[in-house]
Amino acid sequence: MPTYSRVMARALCKAAPMLLLGVVVLLAGAPAPALAASGKGLLQGSHASRGQLPKSCRSCHMGMTMALSGEEAVCLACHGDAQARNQMVGKGVLRMAGNASFADIAAELRKPYRHPTLTVQGVHQKFEVLPEQVVNAARHAECVDCHNPHLTEKGRPYRGLKGRRVGNFTGEIEQEYQLCYRCHSESANLPGTSTDKHAEFKVSNPSYHPVEGEGKNTYVISLKEPYVAKKERPGDVSTISCSDCHGSDNPNGPAGPHGSNFAGLLKLNYQMEDGRPESSFSYELCYKCHDRTSILNNESFPYHALHIQGRVAGQGGASCIACHDAHGSSQYQFLIRFDEQVVFETRDGKRKFDAEGYAARHGACYLNCHGVEHNPLKY
Repeated sequence: MPTYSRVMARALCKAAPMLLLGVVVLLAGAPAPALAASGKGLLQGSHASRGQLPKSCRSCHMGMTMALSGEEAVCLACHGDAQARNQMVGKGVLRMAGNASFADIAAELRKPYRHPTLTVQGVHQKFEVLPEQVVNAARHAECVDCHNPHLTEKGRPYRGLKGRRVGNFTGEIEQEYQLCYRCHSESANLPGTSTDKHAEFKVSNPSYHPVEGEGKNTYVISLKEPYVAKKERPGDVSTISCSDCHGSDNPNGPAGPHGSNFAGLLKLNYQMEDGRPESSFSYELCYKCHDRTSILNNESFPYHALHIQGRVAGQGGASCIACHDAHGSSQYQFLIRFDEQVVFETRDGKRKFDAEGYAARHGACYLNCHGVEHNPLKY
């Protein structure tokens, strides 16, 4: 005879959504009113598959023991290493149907550069609204901060989550960058070296990488196919996402920015130190989209090679980051925002860039870099 707890668990899974509003909020902050209005069940998306989760809700909520904390242990039982996953299979909770495969997220979260899912415990709150408004609020990144386990699905891992708060309004997340902005925009508790990514990607800026929309520069000669400044044909790619640059350094690793061996939680290497030799590996991230031959042949800027290779090739030059902000610039065209640790003011206090149009490839720099006074140097 089924136990009382099992009967109740089954009843909860089959109950009308309106009866489950309180449970929805307690479990993962799912948008309960929207679910009730839709007439759909509580469990949808990837976790609704009986083929993989034969016990449905009870796969994660055994009996009436509900996982309310939002901590990662429940998720990593299936999305961790093979040993943990095999234990779930042995319990009859998980079924590896057909060609099903699970990435080892736990291994990613142990890499040098990672979201602090394993290292920060007990901070996530059920009703928290992001970005944080309190300066001393502890930063954290639990699985449920980026995924609603009741609604997440392939292609939309953020389904069912609310985006960053704007005044008193928080809308549904439709684009990946809206998820990232929950923690990486105007949070009051941003670490000292972090910046407001929403401010950097604004389409009102003079320049930005095309995350929120297509870029303003229509003449990006170094772009590799299928990347284009403006989409004109099927197959053209004129916008990118945060996860095009940030994520696992393993090309066969799990999708999403869980962890990486490269600084900045980047997929590919990006040399950010000044004075290092240029190579295909040094700026591998940039060369993913921008043709290295074009850059070194000075097709987009007549002194590109001189700057990144140095006066003697192989001895080191300036990093791309010395002159460019890979997210965007509220100051200048061409993603130009000078790294003030490397690029200094002229003797009369100038540090600026003047451009002559987007496609003219002419401008002037007023600055002092590596002991060379630009006051100005024109091209």
